[in-house]
Amino acid sequence: MTRGLAAALLAAVIGLAGAQDSRPGSAPPFRGSVSTIPAEFRARMTSWHPGCPVPLSKLRLVRTSYWGFDQRAHRGKLIVAARWAGPVLGLFRKFYGWRFPIRHIVLPEAYGSDDDRLGDSDITSAFNCRFVGGTTSWSEHAYGRAIDINPRENPYVAGRHVGPKAGRRFRNRSLREPGMVHAGDRVVRAFQALGWGWGGYWSYPIDYMHFSATGR
Repeated sequence: MTRGLAAALLAAVIGLAGAQDSRPGSAPPFRGSVSTIPAEFRARMTSWHPGCPVPLSKLRLVRTSYWGFDQRAHRGKLIVAARWAGPVLGLFRKFYGWRFPIRHIVLPEAYGSDDDRLGDSDITSAFNCRFVGGTTSWSEHAYGRAIDINPRENPYVAGRHVGPKAGRRFRNRSLREPGMVHAGDRVVRAFQALGWGWGGYWSYPIDYMHFSATGR
């Protein structure tokens, strides 16, 4: 395989192509699939490394349609635990049917698997083998059983700290703007139907973007 072809394949797997499926306002049929992680991509992953709490064999690549802030249909990719791949795809099918807007769904590799960069770019993502910020404990993302939805519109809040910084005005949860998640709304209820918890219900810190299978 040539270097150029390998780079093109990697970009396609990560989701850098940012495929658009529609004219503004139109909604083509939902498209989604679940597969093992391609061998070519495994060799270049930055979201996984030896020592992670789950092996690559226990992870799956989910390809999904999503409705963008631009009122167009797009396609994106997430990596989740094999146990949750099918249910997660079902969730995104619902979100697409509701036209719930998602800014971007791109694998962390496009941003060096840096959590801050992902948040700053408003990336909806799932698996990323990292610790909980400021600790040496594995995040639920490191197990492929957590998803962050629209980080800018649904920021992490700990006292005066808000992450990402661009999400500061969305600390005001009385706002009702596209892409926001609110207590008891259908996005929260859809996750709850799977048994997943929402960080927006935590007392401190509050993580409005965060959903996980364990509630942590």
